[in-house]
Amino acid sequence: MTKITAAITAVGGYVPQFVMTNKMLEDLVDTNDEWITTRTGIKERRVLKKEEGEGTSYLAIKAAQDLMKKKGLDAAEIDLIIVATATPDSMVASTAAFVASEIGAVNAFAYDLLAACSSFLFGMSAVAGHIETGRYKKVLLIGADKMSSIIDYTDRTTCIIFGDGAGAVLFEPNTEGLGLQDEYLRADGNGRKFLGMEGGGSIMPATIESVQNRKHFIFQEGKTVFKFAVSNMADVAAKIMTRNDLTEKDVKWLVPHQANKRIIDATARRMGIDDSKVMMNIQRYGNTTSATLPLLLFDYEKQLKKGDNLVFAAFGGGFTWGSIYLKWAYN
Repeated sequence: MTKITAAITAVGGYVPQFVMTNKMLEDLVDTNDEWITTRTGIKERRVLKKEEGEGTSYLAIKAAQDLMKKKGLDAAEIDLIIVATATPDSMVASTAAFVASEIGAVNAFAYDLLAACSSFLFGMSAVAGHIETGRYKKVLLIGADKMSSIIDYTDRTTCIIFGDGAGAVLFEPNTEGLGLQDEYLRADGNGRKFLGMEGGGSIMPATIESVQNRKHFIFQEGKTVFKFAVSNMADVAAKIMTRNDLTEKDVKWLVPHQANKRIIDATARRMGIDDSKVMMNIQRYGNTTSATLPLLLFDYEKQLKKGDNLVFAAFGGGFTWGSIYLKWAYN
């Protein structure tokens, strides 16, 4: 029996219209363009303003519509939609279900997946599991986050890093040996004391005190998170290469989570990958959390060729991290 793999067959993306530059942040917190650029690689990020649209679903819908238009895909053909996000529209009601209804995916079931900045990477694994059963032919995986909704713009440790955006990819079955080849995914729950959001969940529901104490914004212990991210993201990417007998010459592209340019550089060095093989758009979008990986594919799609070996790597709150090896399926 021919092995079925999950291959990417289309890509879409969307970023909000409003551009927030480093210069603008100088008016909000004690920082400057040189400091931000040197430490993160970020020059600007996008922010979804209410006059343009509301919620993560707005971004996800736009990215899905972009993909469908480019692919000529009828939404009724989609079997499943997964929205990877750390900022769902609201608790309880699935953002993915709303996205499916809004784009006309009347035959799809849908659910959200939350693993912070690793959400899209873990979503790729989930999609592969669904497609490899043979029951699902077209699965839409969307990474989308409106990070501005949980950012404290008086906290310079977080407000300089994050931006809003969405990317979408279509997965379909493949029998040519293309698509997702291998994965190495990890989690360590001890990490939540270093990066997270205390308010709004079942432990700390919203109260006057929780709002006044700014508990509904994300926090991070920068040095601790940076140290964990550098070592773990590089480790898993190197492990995926070793496990699949890939040399630096075999890897066409590193597709790294866009958290910090220094973390990306360290991962590339550990893999022995030249800078010319590293996808990067952090300078324009910042860290869009669940949207970083698909937005890289969106930006680099025209440079990708059938059979290219791509190594994805991500690290996020939780802690969550991992790497995926995928063969590109189209020109």
